[in-house]
Amino acid sequence: MANIREIRDRIKGVKNTQQITKAMKMVSVSKLRKTQLSMNAMRAFTQQCQQLMFSLLDSEAAVEHPLMNRRNPEGMITYVVVVANRGLCGAYNTNLVRYLEKILKEQTRPYQVVVVGRWTSEVLSRMPVVRTFDGFPDTPGPEDCMQITEYLRQIYLSGQTEEIQIVYEHFVNVITQVPSVFGILPVQLPEDQQTQPGADYCFEPNREELIDKTVELYLSSTVYQLLLEARTGEHSARITAMGTATDNTEELIAELSLELNRARQAQITTEISEIAGGAAALGHKKS
Repeated sequence: MANIREIRDRIKGVKNTQQITKAMKMVSVSKLRKTQLSMNAMRAFTQQCQQLMFSLLDSEAAVEHPLMNRRNPEGMITYVVVVANRGLCGAYNTNLVRYLEKILKEQTRPYQVVVVGRWTSEVLSRMPVVRTFDGFPDTPGPEDCMQITEYLRQIYLSGQTEEIQIVYEHFVNVITQVPSVFGILPVQLPEDQQTQPGADYCFEPNREELIDKTVELYLSSTVYQLLLEARTGEHSARITAMGTATDNTEELIAELSLELNRARQAQITTEISEIAGGAAALGHKKS
């Protein structure tokens, strides 16, 4: 059995760890509230942009727009993986990288990877990463996504890639985040979306400029929404992980306290036995 000093030192160390996990959980709770509010607002905004774009586009206009043209179906595909900025968020990063790895193993086309976030792993380092955005913050604003959106737009329009998909953790609730993939370029109408080419619209300043601005707005808002979902999921995963870690430290402190009490009791029993033995020896000498 460990001595009393060692047990006390372990209890002190566990309590220090507990303070850290509690602090990290509180910080993540604060970040989650702010990011989740932005995410919910962007979901509604992106949906409205999508509806506006659908109402403006017919099949002919869709083919003419450069961000909606399907080119070589066997050409380069770019995967944008949105990892966390750091660890200590459970299996959030691991599940996402495994999901991406599974996609890449089944991919027959040439591909490249763009990483958003500072976290890295051995698996991720083996992938053909062409660009890393490691300055993306924990609570991003629209201006933080502009650089990423513009880069993706440029590599698509320049022909460096034929398709761009974002791999991220889709936020379901605080407990659940699901690895998902979403194609952002080329911008496409869903198969069940039917436009009305005969609808009577009056465009100001003109149809082409309005469609161009709407598609660009839809692209930037969609990228921002997905990045917000990823960050919201990261904060949620860290809250869960730090909450579990805090609970584990409480259990460990209770176990160590019980061990400490047993050690103290054993020490006291030993001292009493020694005193009693010494007293008996002195009495035997006197007699």
